[in-house]
Amino acid sequence: MKRLWVLLIATFGVIGLMVLTASMVSAQQAKSVFKVEDPMGVVKIKPGEAIHIAAWMVVAGPDASLGTDTKRGVEIAIEGKGGKVLGFPIKLTVQDTGCNAEGGQAAATKLAADPTIIAAIGSSCSSEARPGAPILWKAGIATVSPSATSPDLTDPTKRGREFDGFLRTAHNDKIQGAVAGQFAFKQLKIKKSATIHDGSIYAEKLQAIFAETFKKLGGTITSQEAVAPTDTDMRPVLTKIATGKPEFIYFPVFIAAGGHITRQVKEVKGLEKAALMGADGIFSPDFYKAAGETAVGMYHSSPDFSAFGAGYKTFLERHQKKYGEKPIAPFHAHAYDAAMMIFAAIEKVAKKAPDGTLYIGRKTLRDALYATKDFKGLTGNLTCDKSGDCADPRIAIYKTSTDNIKKLVLPDKPFWKPY
Repeated sequence: MKRLWVLLIATFGVIGLMVLTASMVSAQQAKSVFKVEDPMGVVKIKPGEAIHIAAWMVVAGPDASLGTDTKRGVEIAIEGKGGKVLGFPIKLTVQDTGCNAEGGQAAATKLAADPTIIAAIGSSCSSEARPGAPILWKAGIATVSPSATSPDLTDPTKRGREFDGFLRTAHNDKIQGAVAGQFAFKQLKIKKSATIHDGSIYAEKLQAIFAETFKKLGGTITSQEAVAPTDTDMRPVLTKIATGKPEFIYFPVFIAAGGHITRQVKEVKGLEKAALMGADGIFSPDFYKAAGETAVGMYHSSPDFSAFGAGYKTFLERHQKKYGEKPIAPFHAHAYDAAMMIFAAIEKVAKKAPDGTLYIGRKTLRDALYATKDFKGLTGNLTCDKSGDCADPRIAIYKTSTDNIKKLVLPDKPFWKPY
């Protein structure tokens, strides 16, 4: 009997050891199955924690309408997802950028110091993206811009590996500048034109492409002048421009400078009848406030809202209900698409452990964003190329009416488009 008890104890001891060993092996196997490695690091999100997305946009100062408009697009996208991705709540952090290089650098530096941020939406302006995007990618944070349109940012001959984390849903200004040049020469039959830029890579490159297109079509560029974004007296530059007797002035600058140029141009002898044209940087009710009635009859190049997908109507209804007004700048839908692209990429690459913890590899997420193909966005079908251009670009020309100025609303129908 004694031997039987010893045998039973020994047997159960072996069984217990086997069960414990199997449990340990099973735990180790589970751990190894969900082990996530990534050369740029892995973000670990425990149950109850949030998926942290950042937005770096200009939400203060004279150009605040540009960033506020895109921030709202992101907020509507988050609501469209029910505030969650893969069951985890979405946290949005917004950092002001000022629409200048210094602001972009400061905002990106602050965001890069937060290891919980998974991806970013921004920047608003190209001058911010140039210093800011490399800072974010060094920290492993990919960013998708809804409105930084300078050709330099995605030019494979000019951008280095530090821009490998930058993409955009906005158009490349190679397209916008060409459309503006075609409109002036072909539609308005303009033969002589001048341009003004503010030294930013956005304005400088956009006017250069306009001028190149205009000259190729047979037009003459009488002068290409520059002002500072903080200038208030534009008369010296405008007087210089007047000596060339242009019929048309293209100034793709921002709101403050654009308002001063528009108000003062008719005061300069020789420019009283010159047609005026800006771009998407001043396509805003805030510009109408700055320019007043002098903006009546002015043209703008900007995304073609009439070419957006069927879902855009629903977006506008949600926007009106949430904010009590129509969109206040051109890139709200591009921001919505940028956010939805990021959410889709997270859903594609995130791995969930048995304990519910979510793991997201930073480079893996970036690679998934670059692999975006035929993504059904509000602005069209988005497909990203190897340089980060993802847009389905449609550019139109709009003309400002007296009603637009009085009601402070953007025209919703194009005056002209090249297709």
